[in-house]
Amino acid sequence: MNGSIALTVMLTAILGALGFAKILAVAPMRARAAHVGFSVAAYRRIGVLEVAGAIGLAVGLAQPLLGLLAGTGLLLLLAVAVVTHVRNGDGLREVAPAVVCALLVAGYLAALTGATP
Repeated sequence: MNGSIALTVMLTAILGALGFAKILAVAPMRARAAHVGFSVAAYRRIGVLEVAGAIGLAVGLAQPLLGLLAGTGLLLLLAVAVVTHVRNGDGLREVAPAVVCALLVAGYLAALTGATP
């Protein structure tokens, strides 16, 4: 269980920070939004989803069903992020964060459900 707590804390911090950066529309996130063809308002909504998902992951430690739902939603959001980057011709440097986060969320879901590799 300690490993899943550490993974949850890490994911909550990463996704929460990225989500808040989008919500606050900091300069790099405004540039990223423009690059992928989203308005700042749309990117802020994505940030809200990321923060909500991060909170859901943390709640999942006490309420596994909520963690499962949040993790599944985040996995879908990250899959769309990967597709968006690929469609925009982004290289590995731009795609890697979404892929790594998706793998971490998949690990979270595996730990939460008791799945073994």
